Amino acid sequence: MRFQERVAACFKALATGDAVGKQTETLMRADVLRWYPEGIKGFHGEPGSVIPRYVGKRYEWRIAEITDDTEQTIAVARALLRTGEVRRELVGIELLQCRKSVHPGVQIWAFQQAGDPAGMAVAGDGSGAAMRVAPVGVITCPDELDALVHAAYEASVPTHGGQLAISAAAAVAAAVSAALEGKNAGEVVTTAVSASRLAERFRPATTATPMSTCIETVYSYLAGRARLSADDIAQQYFPDKPTTIIPLAIRLALVTESAEETTLLASNLGGDSDSVASIGGTIAAALFPLSVNEEWFQVVRSVSSVECDEMLMLAGALAQRRRRG
Repeated sequence: MRFQERVAACFKALATGDAVGKQTETLMRADVLRWYPEGIKGFHGEPGSVIPRYVGKRYEWRIAEITDDTEQTIAVARALLRTGEVRRELVGIELLQCRKSVHPGVQIWAFQQAGDPAGMAVAGDGSGAAMRVAPVGVITCPDELDALVHAAYEASVPTHGGQLAISAAAAVAAAVSAALEGKNAGEVVTTAVSASRLAERFRPATTATPMSTCIETVYSYLAGRARLSADDIAQQYFPDKPTTIIPLAIRLALVTESAEETTLLASNLGGDSDSVASIGGTIAAALFPLSVNEEWFQVVRSVSSVECDEMLMLAGALAQRRRRG
């Protein structure tokens, strides 16, 4: 399969994981089963209709609608393609145009309120930077790890300035980059951990355990499981904070070897299910592009056609500008 097709598969998996996972975002595992007694098996309900639990809420998310994960990934891709490199002020210009999940209490809301595209966050340890950083991994070879880590930093700091957030973004970008090179699972994890450690230099530690250690710990735990079940994973590593969200996304991708299976497992966990599914799906699709559920993607495209069409166009442009080490 051509490199450009592998990149397109990554972005299809990202949008699909984002939309499928949104159905259970913020739910506890028990509540996932209350809303979906047989578990998430794809899209549940008529595409384009409101997800039942969002009826009457501040924003009525629709079945198969992309969220801020995909919207902000598109923003980073646009910024990158302006000059061929990631610069925070260009990312900032694009992030000022984002409209999904912008509300008090999230980092992008504060960024947009300030209105300065060159602004730099000095705090913020959520997973919002990691969820949008795939374009960095697409354009940069893992042999250029210093450049990749710096680009991940530039893509993060408009909204997320904490060490955990920056290290998580670097890890995801590195995992995507290594997977696109066809590295094996161990090499992908090693590259992600190395990038995460390199990124720690940008900010002082905000927690006792750095992101690199969290990735290694979760990877080791799941690698020893003969069978992955949503109940077991939710009990041990519920994805409600970056220190579980990012390590889970990376490990699920590598152990399932499938964008579709990664999406389903993540969606049945609850918590930050859309981010785990979209990040993990992207990494899995880089390694195993045929594991993307094309039917699901076409459903997403039917609801979010403008975004999906632009995303695929950007994927092709990014693939052509891949820098080789």
